[in-house]
Amino acid sequence: MAEAERITARQRAILTAIVESYIETGEPVGSGTIAGTIARVRAGGGHGATGLSSATVRNEMAELANEGLLEQPHTSAGRVPTARAFRLYVERLSGGVGARLLGGAQRLSLEAQRLNLESQIDSSFAGVTGTQAMLERTSHVLATVSSGVGVAVAMVAGGDTLEHVHFSRLGKGSVLAVVVTSSGLVRDRMLTMQVDVTARELEAAANFLNEHFRGWSIERVRAEIGRLVERERSEVQRLLSSVEQLWVGAVPVGSATVQTVVVEGVANLLGTRGVGSAEDMARLREVLSALEAKQRLVKLLDAYIDAKQESVRVIFDLEEHAPEMAGLVLIAAPARMAGDGHGTVGVIGPKRIHYENTMNAVSYIAQVFERMLRPQV
Repeated sequence: MAEAERITARQRAILTAIVESYIETGEPVGSGTIAGTIARVRAGGGHGATGLSSATVRNEMAELANEGLLEQPHTSAGRVPTARAFRLYVERLSGGVGARLLGGAQRLSLEAQRLNLESQIDSSFAGVTGTQAMLERTSHVLATVSSGVGVAVAMVAGGDTLEHVHFSRLGKGSVLAVVVTSSGLVRDRMLTMQVDVTARELEAAANFLNEHFRGWSIERVRAEIGRLVERERSEVQRLLSSVEQLWVGAVPVGSATVQTVVVEGVANLLGTRGVGSAEDMARLREVLSALEAKQRLVKLLDAYIDAKQESVRVIFDLEEHAPEMAGLVLIAAPARMAGDGHGTVGVIGPKRIHYENTMNAVSYIAQVFERMLRPQV
């Protein structure tokens, strides 16, 4: 039998009130607090458990504790929700059950909050163009909305095409190459040339690439330059050789798929993990190191987020792939991009995060991400 089916509707309503109270205060929740909350819901026209005394709520909380959904940190304290309780709460949010238990006025209030959130997000992305700018703004907005860590990852695949290339001579045999793709991704690399190239030759090489290959896929440009070098035995041979060396240096083999990771809001964790003792600080440093090691973060996202899924996913067992993430939750969704590119947007935060608000923000930003980076027809 599913966990949600083992408890009654009244127990589900009580559990929801406990989870939301704990998210709000971070303190163990007593039966009197929940009885008062349910009374206010009743006054607002709700249809959950109503007319319950503190004693009745206390008995139901004992049953929920027996089911492994509540725990008591201290003998005289109230109860706090377990990870299983948070999972059940999120399942109800995803299925819209919580909204159905509310009265009409409360449902309208939640809908107004959602629309206001979407309006704020739209305003935040106004004027933003290009993949890198989108990633940076995405992580910033998610960190702000959730008070957690905003994460944005983009994998721009070979379908991305050349928009513009520029070469600058920095010194003898030293060149700065800047390649801009149609999705707005900017790559810059410092190149060491086998033969010194003048500023005029660099300009000629860039003009050649921009005039002949704008709109071509990155890999197709490489293949065509190689073919031209083999074919030409004329005065343009030297130019083509320089172009080939510059292009291969600027866009190395295997970089047709470029991964960019942007993380913002790490400081938000400082106030949410009970930091104070030396042990707490050591644990926090482990989390920060994991977030800074972006390749590990990408592996964590890849382990849980499937590019084919259509909805937001909430993950509680992060420690299975990253032990230092114990006690944190991941809320993320895939974001599709131009060509075969794909990305992930999400939030890493404490279990006390505001789930509904964060899930709505992640879901909507994934749509914004896809809409703004969709190839123009």
